[in-house]
Amino acid sequence: MNSDALKTGVSVYRVGGYVRDRLLGRDPADCDYVVVGATVDEMLSWQFKLVGAEFGVFLHPETGDEYALARTERKIGPGYKGFSVYAEPDVTLEEDLARRDLTINAMAEDEQGNLIDPYGGRKDLEAGVLRHVSDAFREDPVRILRVARFAARYGFSIAPETAELMCAMVEAGEVDALTPERVWLELEKSLGEASPSGFFMVLRACGALVRLFPEVDALFGVPQPAEHHPEIDSGVHTMMALEAAARLTDDQQVRFAVLVHDLGKGLTPKAEWPKHIKHESEGVGLVEAMCSRYKAPAAYRTLGKAVAEHHLRCHRVLEMKASSIVKLLGKLDAFRRPERLQKFILACHADAIGRKGFEDRPYPQAEFLLEAYAAASQVSAKAIVDRGITGERVGEMMHEERTSAVKRMMKS
Repeated sequence: MNSDALKTGVSVYRVGGYVRDRLLGRDPADCDYVVVGATVDEMLSWQFKLVGAEFGVFLHPETGDEYALARTERKIGPGYKGFSVYAEPDVTLEEDLARRDLTINAMAEDEQGNLIDPYGGRKDLEAGVLRHVSDAFREDPVRILRVARFAARYGFSIAPETAELMCAMVEAGEVDALTPERVWLELEKSLGEASPSGFFMVLRACGALVRLFPEVDALFGVPQPAEHHPEIDSGVHTMMALEAAARLTDDQQVRFAVLVHDLGKGLTPKAEWPKHIKHESEGVGLVEAMCSRYKAPAAYRTLGKAVAEHHLRCHRVLEMKASSIVKLLGKLDAFRRPERLQKFILACHADAIGRKGFEDRPYPQAEFLLEAYAAASQVSAKAIVDRGITGERVGEMMHEERTSAVKRMMKS
């Protein structure tokens, strides 16, 4: 904003995540502003670009930063859904902050750097508490997912009254109305947070996990053999494996694959517990169903299904025959997409160490499978064709020569 704007009585404040992250000592990813006292016409006269006509959102003509007119709701009917957004010059900063989701996101900073904190956001930030600002929290059930995501990011606890409100919203069926796109967006973001398991544990605590991700919720309470899983519970193991994945990589596709790798255990009949025969193949259909429901990108879907189906083969690769190893590499499409093999191995590694007492165990299978791939990938289809071999025999020869290459690697 320029001096001419200030003469009109307009005030500009940094808000939300910028203020929160600065108080946490973190570098804010971006900066959003709230403008109090201005009209749409005035913003346009200052060369701001209108990008959200309904909500009075603009982009700065030089920096591209987002500036939004202060806004609140005006009641137009019974119930909390009977509101319309109201962005006019008479809306105060406090009214604008009151409609935000959490107190830690309802702070502002003026142009002199002074903190405006009408709802106790700084105190909650220092105490590590996620607390809703007002009943306006109810206006959008995606805020339940946002609370869970912030828990995954910061490791904060949830205020009792906020937890109670979230439970009430779930019981009222609010999360059932969320669009697949919004659920996936929050899921994907949460997979990139510091402690992604926190997202799912918060959803489980308020009852939203079984509504949104029933395949994951079904794992809790399902036992596994203590010999291989001292933590026993399949859901607990999945969360431990997800945390292990977060330690190994920032790749959200890998973390997603770890999340879904054991979904098939949720289908095992109780009479067969704690064993889970064929849970790998059973899980593939569940991964497909979840990905279809939330329109997951193809890369997530493909890797998730591959890890679900083949993770036990990776764990046992040191005991496998060379021909079986080559077949596994083929099923993973490793020769065309070696980057997928890398992600697959990371996910399997996370599964192996995501167990009570197994956290620091080595995983030699990772290096071994990569060495096998390196040996097998030296075999050239062109060289085989140049020898006059054609048709189906080319594929057969490729498998034979790759198997021989892996055998030599295993003996060296």
